[in-house]
Amino acid sequence: MSEKPSFFSELKRRNVYKVAVAYAVASWLLIQIATQVFPFFEIPNWTVRLVVLLLIAGFPVALTFSWAFEITPEGIKRESEIESDKSITHHTGRKIVALTIALAVIAAGLLAFQLLRSKPSGTTTSSRNQVEPKATEIPAKSIAVLPFDNLSDDKSNAYFAEGIQDEILTRLSKIAALKVISRTSTQKYKSAPDNLREVGKQLGVANLLEGSVQKIANAVHVNVQLIRVATDEHLWAESYNRKLDDVFGVEGEVASAIADQLNAKLSGTEQRAVTDKPTQNAAAYDAYLRALSIEHQRYSYNAYQEAAAQYATAVQLDPKFALAWARLGVIRSFLYFNGVETKANSPDAVRQAADTAMSLQPDLAESWIAQGAYRYRVLRDFAGALRAYDEARKRAPNNALVYQYMAYVERRLGHWKEAEEHYKKDAELDPRDFQLFVSYGSEFLSYLRRYDEAHAALDRALQISPGDEGALANNANLFQSEGRLPEAAAMLARIPADSTDDYVVLIRVWQATFERRFDDAIAIAERKLASIGPVESGRTSNKALLMQLGYFYEWAGKPNEARNAFERALQALKPSATTTVAADALGAPQFLALTYAGLNDKDKAIAQAKQAVSDYNGDAVNQPPAEWTLAQIQARFGDFDSAIATLPHLLEVPAGLTTANLKFDPFWDPLRKDPRFQKLIEEKSK
Repeated sequence: MSEKPSFFSELKRRNVYKVAVAYAVASWLLIQIATQVFPFFEIPNWTVRLVVLLLIAGFPVALTFSWAFEITPEGIKRESEIESDKSITHHTGRKIVALTIALAVIAAGLLAFQLLRSKPSGTTTSSRNQVEPKATEIPAKSIAVLPFDNLSDDKSNAYFAEGIQDEILTRLSKIAALKVISRTSTQKYKSAPDNLREVGKQLGVANLLEGSVQKIANAVHVNVQLIRVATDEHLWAESYNRKLDDVFGVEGEVASAIADQLNAKLSGTEQRAVTDKPTQNAAAYDAYLRALSIEHQRYSYNAYQEAAAQYATAVQLDPKFALAWARLGVIRSFLYFNGVETKANSPDAVRQAADTAMSLQPDLAESWIAQGAYRYRVLRDFAGALRAYDEARKRAPNNALVYQYMAYVERRLGHWKEAEEHYKKDAELDPRDFQLFVSYGSEFLSYLRRYDEAHAALDRALQISPGDEGALANNANLFQSEGRLPEAAAMLARIPADSTDDYVVLIRVWQATFERRFDDAIAIAERKLASIGPVESGRTSNKALLMQLGYFYEWAGKPNEARNAFERALQALKPSATTTVAADALGAPQFLALTYAGLNDKDKAIAQAKQAVSDYNGDAVNQPPAEWTLAQIQARFGDFDSAIATLPHLLEVPAGLTTANLKFDPFWDPLRKDPRFQKLIEEKSK
């Protein structure tokens, strides 16, 4: 009597192992084909999931079939119906092996194609990689909120639609599980673009939120829909009909629904931050939304003063409106920082707004942003500002501006590596913000003398906003720093000749000065000074231009006009003996020192220049200019040893001097014939 075969030997004889392998290979191939082909025909993603589920369910069925049945020349028969000497499973097994090999070859070819196709293009330069985040797979939980349509008959209600959109985006930015694109990058798109896939690709998101707002008298209708970019599939849509005094909660409801649809789990703190109603006062909320719209749509000092007035109205109507207090503190800190109406936007006014927001809502990200702005822009407490901004980051991990603010402060602290990481994080969340790329190129990479990368960043800014005067002027300044004056001139020629933009004027007078066209520099400066109003005249940049005008006249051989300009500059910078000229972002203390030098008051000039170096101690951006100002004044009054001793350090430190500056700037003319100065330029030019 023959021995009964074992279970495992029967598995082998009946080709169960071979069927399992063949089924696995065929399933993998089918799944890959489905994921590649279905999107091309715009077949919804759920069909791919269905294919996977069906293949999983079919696996045990295939194994059971292989065990229980056999394919014979007469058809499919049960194993129990076939005599052992008539079984042909060994022939069937060879066919299964051949089929498996064929499928494996096809699968290997498909895999190789995918790997080769996924390699990054060789056209991307290393410098551009420094500017933009590397292309990665778009996260499924990523979203951009497109501009909302204003369907109101009264088109002046556009601010209301903008505000609703902005508040939804702000709440989403506080959810750590999501990637949320900043409004700066979305505001130039249509409310409902035709090419959703291209928009999603440009913004690096898998989902888009479209919406519309209609405001009629005291009624508000809000309509929103969440769309998956890859398939144009509407994941979720909702309409909200509210009275004006009950609209405050809509933004939180929308943000919560989106989080649910994208399977983003919210912590208790995030849930409160997303659903919190900022105010119950309809008039205060309306003033707040008006301020937001002004701030986002009109970038000018006058516009920002209007926005500050609207925020002030909001907190007057509702003194417990923490969000409005925070925004008021931030915008007033910006105006103070730039010397605009410093009586209204005083340090005390900034502090009051920031502290009130913090006392009302200490867990609000915007309260910490206001604290950071106060410490950075008013107190110049960079370490304290960085701590405050980091607290804001914890509460709003998708707020792009927080990372930019952190980078600004980290530069001041000399934390260049950390600043670069935060610039890149900002670019990831705000890929279409041209101002970000201007700042990254001109206020970071240029300080590190990484000029190729800096030009690439500014080129990126000009791709986003072609012809932008600030980007063109900054690009010209890079060429000046490299000593490439013809390229700088060509870049400036692309800007309208009558431009009175502060930075354009500054770079144009530098160009004329470096080219020794002092009469042209005088004409540019005088035209700018004649164009400014009483509010702008108090700004540090315009006071500095008066001081520079004095030197232009001096270098042009017009001493009387030079003295007149210096006296006007002194009156503007220090109108009385008791006036304190405090350190600011633009360098007022050193401008005062140069004014004293222009008036040939050596003692005051040297003392003030040394005071400026002390004032900017610990500021890695402003201290080098203060140090070279002292060296220029020392050179002017014949202390060549001290001046020259400073230069090697300033040619190495970030935000310091460049060889081109030493070559072309007339401030260094007193040192031109000194062999040590000549040798230094020669060595650094190699």
